[in-house]
Amino acid sequence: MGVAPDGADKPKSTFQGNTVLTLQRRHLVGHDILLARHGNHISAMRVDRSAGRVIALLDDGSVDSAPNLISPDLQLPDTLKSVIREDWKFLTLVSTGIAAVCGVMLAAAVSMAGMSGDPAMAQLLANSYAAY
Repeated sequence: MGVAPDGADKPKSTFQGNTVLTLQRRHLVGHDILLARHGNHISAMRVDRSAGRVIALLDDGSVDSAPNLISPDLQLPDTLKSVIREDWKFLTLVSTGIAAVCGVMLAAAVSMAGMSGDPAMAQLLANSYAAY
């Protein structure tokens, strides 16, 4: 593990000498801008996602902010949170459809087991769906 200049741990994974990509949170440009402006005089930082800015509270009580993007046209890579935030309606619809199909299949298996007068057939159908 290397150590970043600000003292934070910088994860670096290697596999047989090759750098391996790991899932990490996005790096916020606003943090770097504010650190460059104020250095050790920052008391706290927070992210204002709606405005796309990082806001810093300084030691003297004043507040400064910096934009979180280098360019508004810059397309950042998708993260799991961004995909869920954008596609939650579609994912909910697909999940509901899959649950409905599974429910119909289970109801059909139970009704087939009940329609059969043979107890061995009912036992066979009950055991085959219990494995899933």
